[in-house]
Amino acid sequence: MSTESAAPFTYEIAETGNAETGHITTITCHGRLVTQTAGELKDLVKPLITRGGRIVLDFSDVTGVDSQGLGTLVGLKISALGAGYCTFECINLSPRVQELLRITKLTHLFS
Repeated sequence: MSTESAAPFTYEIAETGNAETGHITTITCHGRLVTQTAGELKDLVKPLITRGGRIVLDFSDVTGVDSQGLGTLVGLKISALGAGYCTFECINLSPRVQELLRITKLTHLFS
């Protein structure tokens, strides 16, 4: 039996934008968004929502998402929608994460 530990969750932040496009924060994520790492993403993104603008999570190097990670994404999306002046999106989701969203009927939140 294999015991897989959570890969460290790391990220890079790039901020761009101008008067025409508005403020855009892109967070390129690496590793696994799981119970042990989901809080770190939440702590990073929550303050950005209050600033407004567009928040883009790039998941091209995310190797896994568990239920806690999924719950964090949903909570952040709901917070951004509630703020009204912030958009929150996830890009480059792996087929596995896309399937997780489909099974949990959450695709509409992240399409």
